[in-house]
Amino acid sequence: MLRVPAGQGVDLGALSPAALPAGPADKAAGQAATARLAGPLAELQERLYAASTTGDRRRVLLVLQGMDTSGKGGTVKHVIGLLNPSGCRITAFKAPTAEERGHPFLWRIAKALPRPGEIGIFDRSQYEDVLIARVRELVPRSRLDRRYGEINRFEESLAEDGVTVLKVFLHISPEEQLRRLLKRLDTPEKRWKFDPGDIEERARWSAYQEAYALALERCSTAAAPWYVVPADRKWYRNWAVSTLLLEHLEDIDPRYPEPGFDVEACRARLLAS
Repeated sequence: MLRVPAGQGVDLGALSPAALPAGPADKAAGQAATARLAGPLAELQERLYAASTTGDRRRVLLVLQGMDTSGKGGTVKHVIGLLNPSGCRITAFKAPTAEERGHPFLWRIAKALPRPGEIGIFDRSQYEDVLIARVRELVPRSRLDRRYGEINRFEESLAEDGVTVLKVFLHISPEEQLRRLLKRLDTPEKRWKFDPGDIEERARWSAYQEAYALALERCSTAAAPWYVVPADRKWYRNWAVSTLLLEHLEDIDPRYPEPGFDVEACRARLLAS
């Protein structure tokens, strides 16, 4: 229900960020449902890692995008917190460094990809180069338009190499963003999270919504579809992303590898030791 059909446009204005399109109907039920996902997620993660020890190259890449305060960091904390951190590779992409600007825009993305058996999480991603770059007009439009195709080919190559790409747009309303930004200012313990530049970005809300809609339309493919998760309710966001991650791991269906030794012989030796 949250998936953006390949090649089709999406009207973000028609999708309520407070909607509950599937799953639990209230906060208590949502939190309980999310907690119940911890066991199945942990088992599938372990099976994924175990399979990699005998050459299985499959892994998962969870891409999180959204406006400021949409909950990218919160999703990492609450959803990835259900997993074994040693099997996760988390990357929060900031403004490109001087070295990164000297390479093609996908260079730093490729360096951060999960290894076989891992679950990778991107807090922001390659899509910054068609979002911020578009809104702020940082690159010529002709080059910008080529980037959508480059991203699609890159993600298709990942899928062919065993990467399950799960892309989630955390859809928040401007009213909810205002509440969250004010809370950061009004709570001394949260002021470190506030960036005055967020006010300038907020003024470009409409331009960002258009940029996101275009990225969702051009880059939701069979190999790497986009999902739009209503994010005004944090508990629903956590349940939805956890459920999507579980569904994709179930589709992979990793299996524990068969031992490359005689189990009974080793057991006998161990008992005799």
